[in-house]
Amino acid sequence: MIEVYQNLFVGSELDEQRVRGQSGWFFVHACKEPYHREALGYRTQGAPKTHPEYLIARRDGRLILNLVDVADVNFIAPEIVDAAIEAIHSNLASRKVLVHCNQGQSRSPTIAFLYLAKHSDQFRGADFETASRDFARIYRPFAPARGMAEYARLNWLRYSAG
Repeated sequence: MIEVYQNLFVGSELDEQRVRGQSGWFFVHACKEPYHREALGYRTQGAPKTHPEYLIARRDGRLILNLVDVADVNFIAPEIVDAAIEAIHSNLASRKVLVHCNQGQSRSPTIAFLYLAKHSDQFRGADFETASRDFARIYRPFAPARGMAEYARLNWLRYSAG
């Protein structure tokens, strides 16, 4: 688990397990398994598409995303990423925020990267490639899968424009 910005931490499922139950934390679970499945209680391969929390489940102190590390950017719903960025923003002033996925390499750091682009001056004026390299210096495990990397690249101006 690495603090990439004041009170904003990025990590893995193991990091979440280490701090779970401690007061003063908000969690963004950026992974379907096991968090989204457990929150909704589905036993099939995927959540029922008609469920009101199909993409995003909100629980006390947690935002749970139905987000899979896919190769095809078309399967990454912008409303999932936007909800995560908004949840980080609205909780960061009052508590620590951990954004995590299973391994802490793709989904969670990409969300944190886009949060910083939108809500900090860290990458102000930088193009995507430069900002991505700079973020990788802050968060060394940053290794987005093709879908997340492409999502960030294609949406860079939308998030970095402030």
